[in-house]
Amino acid sequence: MTASGAALRTARVQSWSAWAPGIETPEAWRTWCDAPVPFATTGHPEAKFLPAMLRRRCSPLTRIALTAAWGCVAEGELPGVRTVFASRHGSVNESIEMIEQIARRERLSPAMFSHTVHNAQAGLFCIAAQNREASVSLAGRSDTFACGWLEVLTHLERDPGCRVLYVMADVELAPRFAALVEEPEASYALALLIARDGDGPALRFDLAGGDPTPVTPWPHAGVFLRWMLSEEQRLSIGRFHWTRC
Repeated sequence: MTASGAALRTARVQSWSAWAPGIETPEAWRTWCDAPVPFATTGHPEAKFLPAMLRRRCSPLTRIALTAAWGCVAEGELPGVRTVFASRHGSVNESIEMIEQIARRERLSPAMFSHTVHNAQAGLFCIAAQNREASVSLAGRSDTFACGWLEVLTHLERDPGCRVLYVMADVELAPRFAALVEEPEASYALALLIARDGDGPALRFDLAGGDPTPVTPWPHAGVFLRWMLSEEQRLSIGRFHWTRC
């Protein structure tokens, strides 16, 4: 790889924030990183930073994702960051519930329907933060975390001076689908504020040959956070690789 190509794949994590049931502060996350255990499957934060009317409209996934986002970026800076929201499953649990209501010939909730789209978290973030910057919502099956990181790099390549808030979040799948997916059941979010320059660890991302994306005891976002807070030089998750510069 040329020096210019490596530079395009390099970014700095200026700040981070994460939330999972029972692991809600940076100190608790550092303790978890030292002795990791599987995440709890249920629970969500109160998200009291949101206006009450907006908070009532939020699904558990949205509350978790926005709690991590607000913990990662100073409130006065929230309107000026681009955003990438990644979730393997999004609000599929609410979709399943609505399909079951249709089967029972019950009336549907318009509010629930409006928040079953995959960009619901991004939309509510934009409303709450008064943010009109570019935003992407994506899912990439078991590669979702790495795909979200790659999407952040595309923003930085087009506009090296921007900062991107990357939020990866998921919740426990409804029982009808949970048995079909090989992954740890978890409710969590990780938010990263990423820029080309500035403070924070500089990380180079590479996509190369390797094993298929593995199933890990905790989500890949947790694997990444443990590595980022450690002193290890390189992280590989299947064919995706991060290296400290």
